[in-house]
Amino acid sequence: MFYEPKKNDHGLAHDPFKSCVVPRPIGWISTVGGDGVANLAPFSQFQNLTFDPPYVMFAANQKTDGRRKDSVVNAEQSGEFVYNMVTYDLREAMNLSAQQVPPEVDEFELAGVTKAPSKLVRAPRVAESPIHFECRYHQTVRLPGNGTMGTVDIVFGQIIGIHIKDEFIQPDGKLNILKIRPLARLGYYDYTSIESVFEMIIPGPDEKVRSGMEGKKE
Repeated sequence: MFYEPKKNDHGLAHDPFKSCVVPRPIGWISTVGGDGVANLAPFSQFQNLTFDPPYVMFAANQKTDGRRKDSVVNAEQSGEFVYNMVTYDLREAMNLSAQQVPPEVDEFELAGVTKAPSKLVRAPRVAESPIHFECRYHQTVRLPGNGTMGTVDIVFGQIIGIHIKDEFIQPDGKLNILKIRPLARLGYYDYTSIESVFEMIIPGPDEKVRSGMEGKKE
């Protein structure tokens, strides 16, 4: 099949676009508002961007009434945010925190998860999560949409602190992804978790290229 997004002429019951780029990691973003209330929300348009120094981004579409997401506003005003990894065991809590609620509602309490203090930023971490990135806000890029919800804010942040629970670090120094079971979005209301891992090494790169692929600094 072929269709043009602007015409929405795919002829299917559901737009397939979001299921064509999968699996997508979920950025469970925690921030603090100007009133001191903690905010926690999941974003399935999330990704790391580079490693020296490491940056991440999350994209947040506007609310139905045209207001920007609290996570975006808080990150801009406070200059910081925290990424919390979502696992299969945290799927229900993540889903509860996805509700559209007023800014004065603390989603940590709503989702039933525990606040853990960060070391370098004010925003709290989800204590039950195995991995956290403390991030310094860098900038927001705003992409205009055809409708209210189509307009999106892409928030970039530099990672200044990383937490990893020791129980998920293997003797060889790698993370035990199968034990962590990260959750990912598949589009629609569908999700998946990682249950198999295999290794493939690209043939022939020199030591410098290989180090870059492995995330090693020069």
